[in-house]
Amino acid sequence: MPMKSVKHFTGDDILALPKAYRRTLVNSLNGYKSLCLCGTMNVEGTPNLSLFNSVIHVGANPPLMGLLIRPDVVPRHTLTNMEATGAFTLNHVHEGIYHQAHQASARYPGDVSEFEAVGLSPEYSRLRAPYVGEARVKIGLVVQERHRILANQTLFVVGRVEEVFVPGDALRPDGFLDPERAGSLAGAALDGYYQGKRLARLSYAKPDHDIREIDTDADLPDLTFL
Repeated sequence: MPMKSVKHFTGDDILALPKAYRRTLVNSLNGYKSLCLCGTMNVEGTPNLSLFNSVIHVGANPPLMGLLIRPDVVPRHTLTNMEATGAFTLNHVHEGIYHQAHQASARYPGDVSEFEAVGLSPEYSRLRAPYVGEARVKIGLVVQERHRILANQTLFVVGRVEEVFVPGDALRPDGFLDPERAGSLAGAALDGYYQGKRLARLSYAKPDHDIREIDTDADLPDLTFL
């Protein structure tokens, strides 16, 4: 769709914007983002839940994922719990729980369980961290590293994947977890929720090969081993 008009901002323009407008604009500049509920537990055993749209893939061997946590100039219960137990979970948000997920971003006191406050169920497995019982894609991780971003004091936490629960009908023969089949939502800015619709999967890009669509299971290598 061609743009009817273009709005131009310089860096100084952005800094001069009203705080709420600037926050919303900058948070939406990178487009769609994954949405995950992060489950942790404090030393007293109270489960904690918070919503993140800053989860990224870090590596596959070993399997690593990372997330950004806002500066710890005020209490960050998720960060405190991660440091205390060494574990956390990431749970994809879907259409059936996105209202509860959004409410989990509210600043509840440390002794209050967001699970109970928003009406979601803690579920436990091998780690000292709760999963969201209602989630369809659930990832359990142990903390590996923590880095401070010097430009704004944001913290980047890297976790190693220890276990994964995914719906079988969303897992393709080559290992591709289809977020559309899983019902996983995407986010924009701090309050936009979107359903994803796949255009296509494309073949591996090589200089001497034409790109082709690989939309059916027949186009995929069968790497199933389970």
